[in-house]
Amino acid sequence: MKLLKCIIQPHKLEQVKDALNDIGIKGMTVTEVKGYGRQRGHKEIYRGLEYNIFFLPKIEIEVAIDDHLVDEAIKVILENAHTGHIGDGKIFIMDIQNVIRIRTGEQGQDAL
Repeated sequence: MKLLKCIIQPHKLEQVKDALNDIGIKGMTVTEVKGYGRQRGHKEIYRGLEYNIFFLPKIEIEVAIDDHLVDEAIKVILENAHTGHIGDGKIFIMDIQNVIRIRTGEQGQDAL
């Protein structure tokens, strides 16, 4: 099992969610986060004063999936989160040792 942690642009959330649902991934956790990467934020002018905005709003999606869906999920996320501009985000892929459903005690793939 793998955990995909994806940082994407906020306006791409529905498109990515729908695409993941279409390939059979139903559960996910979505968090509103702020951060910056290589672009180091941007500058804004408010009432004649210039401000550096370092932490830009992003969306973090966490999806726990079976190993056989990893490549397809990554492909779908890349296709649907891509804008071609700086700040499109990142996908982190981590191994999961085990998953336990609290309500039933099911473990592993059954708990997903």
